[in-house]
Amino acid sequence: MSLRLVIATVLLIAGVPAAQAASALPHASAAKTLGETSIPYGWVDFCGRRPSECEQPALPARDVKLTDASWKALDRVNRQVNASIEPVSNLDHWGTILDHWDYPTDGKGDCKIFALAKRKQLIDAGFPRQALLMTIVRDLEGQGHAILTVATDRGDFVLDNLSDDIRPWTATGYRFVKRQSREDPNVWVAIDMPDRVSSR
Repeated sequence: MSLRLVIATVLLIAGVPAAQAASALPHASAAKTLGETSIPYGWVDFCGRRPSECEQPALPARDVKLTDASWKALDRVNRQVNASIEPVSNLDHWGTILDHWDYPTDGKGDCKIFALAKRKQLIDAGFPRQALLMTIVRDLEGQGHAILTVATDRGDFVLDNLSDDIRPWTATGYRFVKRQSREDPNVWVAIDMPDRVSSR
């Protein structure tokens, strides 16, 4: 018996129609991307130090199928990584103003380290790489900030070290600048911002 059928059967026994359970999952819009843009220096440097992470073939775009199980997995990874890394600025951590992207090998890091750690954990858990997109935004103070965008069949959601809640990309109040291509992680594309976004 498939997992989906088991879940539907349990819900039916509990008196919850499957359609109602599915509608309880969040919904977001999908960000519209524009053409190719510049690749962040930090990603280029990361690839130079960890070439196996970046020497990846282009693949067809894929969405994460948003189910109760996949949503819980995303939420768990977001919260666990947020709790496990000590936030430290790039300058204090690495002693340089140059953008430094890496994994949290010493348990410390800034926003890029959080986002990369979430991306790696989710890929290791079987989520499609093409749906886990490193993303550059301007935060509520207009400062550069990195987050992980997850492209799903119910829209694009954000995993952010500044929030334990996973939010639709338009509910952050951020100005989205660019993110990885859904096909090739070494290609970056600009993001077309809607006229109005909320800052929930």
